[in-house]
Amino acid sequence: MPHIKWVGIINSEIADYQKGNMDCSAKKMVLPATIKEMMIKALPFAVLPFIVIFLSIFLKTFFAGEMTISPVFFVIGFIAGFIGLIAHEWLHAIVYPSNATVYIGFHLKSFAAVALVSYPLKKWRFILMSLLPLLSGIVPVVIFWFSPVAWKPWNGFWFGLSIMGLISPYPDYFNVYQVLKQTPPECYIQNHGDETYWIENLSNS
Repeated sequence: MPHIKWVGIINSEIADYQKGNMDCSAKKMVLPATIKEMMIKALPFAVLPFIVIFLSIFLKTFFAGEMTISPVFFVIGFIAGFIGLIAHEWLHAIVYPSNATVYIGFHLKSFAAVALVSYPLKKWRFILMSLLPLLSGIVPVVIFWFSPVAWKPWNGFWFGLSIMGLISPYPDYFNVYQVLKQTPPECYIQNHGDETYWIENLSNS
């Protein structure tokens, strides 16, 4: 487990929290310059989760022949999912090893919860780190699928929770796609400053 530090509201630049040691052989990936730009370019990656969410409620309602969720509890679940964005960042953080320090907070400039760290991870582990928060969407939507129709309050809660859990990681889906596209099979990935780098062989590994 890494050192995880809650830093609250971040008014400074993200680069201030990502200043780890960089290997001299590191190569910069081609990615959007800012979080805001990245979130815009990543929007197509929100389409598939949106389809999953739409089909989930449509098919359950269709086969039940009646409304399957409580609107009030749906709103409660959605709000809980928004608050749970901090848990989303924590799931990113726990993949890092014990000698890494991860800063979790809310970046006002980009209006996003963030987990900031500069530490090289093997490619497979970086992909795991990026996609682990997807669990916060997969688990509630699966519970929603299999919950009895009569459990409308719980159905509403789990469905509302699943929306944030499935859609909010869409920038992470974009990052994983870029890592798979731009880097060799065996390498390390590291965030540093405002950029992401790949390293074929760490000089001290």
